[in-house]
Amino acid sequence: MTTAREIMTAQMHTVTEDQNLVEAAALMRDHGVGALPVLGSDGGLVGIVTDRDIVVRGVADGADLAGMTVGAVAHGIVSTVAPDEDVDRVLDTMGDQQIKRLPVVEEGRLVGMISESDLARHVADDKVAHFVQMVYGRG
Repeated sequence: MTTAREIMTAQMHTVTEDQNLVEAAALMRDHGVGALPVLGSDGGLVGIVTDRDIVVRGVADGADLAGMTVGAVAHGIVSTVAPDEDVDRVLDTMGDQQIKRLPVVEEGRLVGMISESDLARHVADDKVAHFVQMVYGRG
């Protein structure tokens, strides 16, 4: 059985909900990522901010990106998985919810993220194809 811990990316960059959108965008640019986990003041996971969030909810609305916080545009967490969760359950969760990134949480703390590229590197092609159909194949 392959687990979430075996396929997740453990070395993540994060932002806090009170950081501004310029800081978040710079982190994304500097590290070549399109999403960052958002941590609350207690260090717990409170959401995810994507490059699309910054563009659609910030830039397109004419917001002052240096004055707008990540918390104002980030998506709350719909689902997480534990590190010992079976990869089939991970695929089902991501496919059912049509999400491309899934936080891995242990004892209330973020320990990793699973993305499409993690799936592509570690999961059988037929399972990845099914995931892609679930996420992108729906109208």
